[in-house]
Amino acid sequence: MSNEVNNAAPISIDVWSDVMCPFCWMGDRHLELALEDFAHRDGVKITYHSYQLMPDYPENSPLPSAEAVAKQKGVSVEQFKQMNDGVAQRGAEVGLNYNFDEALTVNSRRAHRLSHFAEENGLQHELMQALFKAYFTDGKNVEDREVLADLAASVGLARDAALANMDNEELDTAVQADINQAQQIGVQGVPFYVFNNKYAVSGAQPQQVFQQALETVHKENVEAGNAQ
Repeated sequence: MSNEVNNAAPISIDVWSDVMCPFCWMGDRHLELALEDFAHRDGVKITYHSYQLMPDYPENSPLPSAEAVAKQKGVSVEQFKQMNDGVAQRGAEVGLNYNFDEALTVNSRRAHRLSHFAEENGLQHELMQALFKAYFTDGKNVEDREVLADLAASVGLARDAALANMDNEELDTAVQADINQAQQIGVQGVPFYVFNNKYAVSGAQPQQVFQQALETVHKENVEAGNAQ
């Protein structure tokens, strides 16, 4: 067993998601549960990539989600509630608290820039989880600079540095590069996961799907290491 671990290269998981996507939070939770049961969790590196479900949503125009979706997608408030009741129930089963009545739709571009800043400082996963909870549970405006700075500080990032960087042009270029890459590889929606640049998993799949993907890439890594 020790030889296996030594010979296995790290596993990379690239995740395209948006902080306003309920299935992205749920998919993350399913992946997290799969990783808890994965013996080689320490050899897994997760990188989040930016994707905007509503890239043309006007900046500085927070609206209750039901109202915003009704405006943008032509879905009635009642339809919106019906759609999300099932999502909230599924989320509760894995410990997630969706509070759709409080969620505020905003342009998520600034949050994505902050995610890249967090990646540079080794705290991207923590920040993304904080963003999901802020949006879906706490009804916070995840476009607001002060709200984002507080979230950054809550996961261990320097608040002043987060404030100074969340509108950084270089980080915005990185956000756009992620979005362009998603188009190039044919991402139609999020969440979208790529394991070891080879296997794609689309959507908030059950925990077992992620477990299978992890075991598959680990086995291939071990075999490749032993063949060297």
